[in-house]
This record gives sequence, structure tokens and C-alpha cells, in this order.
Amino acid sequence: MNVRKIVTVVEEIHTEGGRAVSGPARIAVVAAVIENPWAGQGFVEDLNPGIDAHASDIGALLAPAVLEALQAPAEAYGKAAVVGLDGEVEHGSALIHTLKFGDHFRKAAGATTLLPAVEKRGPAGVVFDIPLKHITDATIRSHHQTIEIRLTDAPHPNEIVIALAAAAQGRPQQRLAPLSTEQ
Repeated sequence: MNVRKIVTVVEEIHTEGGRAVSGPARIAVVAAVIENPWAGQGFVEDLNPGIDAHASDIGALLAPAVLEALQAPAEAYGKAAVVGLDGEVEHGSALIHTLKFGDHFRKAAGATTLLPAVEKRGPAGVVFDIPLKHITDATIRSHHQTIEIRLTDAPHPNEIVIALAAAAQGRPQQRLAPLSTEQ
């Protein structure tokens, strides 16, 4: 796996809706810009060799880094893959939609739910939103949130941005009733 760079973003929200947030509310993202292992090969029928060679390594790299950046236990999490223009969305999906990748984050965070994800193709500087949900119960509404990310120089056409996001809490000032009140 060829990593060009790693970017860490930590957002702290101190006020929301004109009121102080108890906390502050923290969300961390760690993104690795890697060489697309399938770029320049034309259509690759079997992505499994590339998955086997890279998915676990990138998960092992990012999972502890995002939790360290968060500086608190994770309550919500998500993932992203943004593929440069010489690749396919499927290349990013191949790396992040496998237990070889996701189990690193689930184990490190003590999570049991599937990681919500975004995957897309775009040029350097493309904006992408990473969805987050609760780590053990995806129906907990307070933890459904997103964080917007943009790397000004990535992905290059032959690269993939792989990112993990973690939040130490749900949305600041959330007030929605539990899902069970509507069932």
C-alpha cells in the first residue's frame, strides 16, 4: 500500500442553536490518500487480490489514529472512499466494504453495527460527507450525523482517499424522540 499522506481533522462544537454545548462535542476524521491498486489496469474482473493486499492494512492504520484524534471513546462512526477519476467507485467500495477493513474500527471502538459509508468518484478537492451512526445501535437517532470533508489536493486521478470518522457523542442539542415513539 502506497500512502501519499494522512490528514487528520478534529472538529469541536462549543455552541449550537445559540446555546453552549456540554462537552464540547468532538468529531474526528483521519483520511489516508493511497495509490489506487487497480488504476491503469483497465477493467479488473477480480478485485480480491487487491482487497487481500490492502484492505486490512489501511483499516489497521486508520482505526487507532481516528480514535486517538478523538481523545474520547467513540459513540458514533462512519467511513468513506473517494476514488480519483482514473478509477471506479467499485475500487473504493472494494477496500472499505469488507470485514478485513471494518473490523479494525469495530474492535477498536467496541462497536457492533455496520459502518455507514459514502463512496464516490471525483477530482482533487471534491467535497464528501461521511455519515455517522451509533456504534452499537443504528436506530439511535441522536447519533445520525455527518461531517463534511475536503482534501484540496486529493484524490489525484490514480488515488483513493480512505477515511474513518468518529464522534464522541450524538448531535449537539439533539431533541428528537426515540424511534420507538413512532412505531
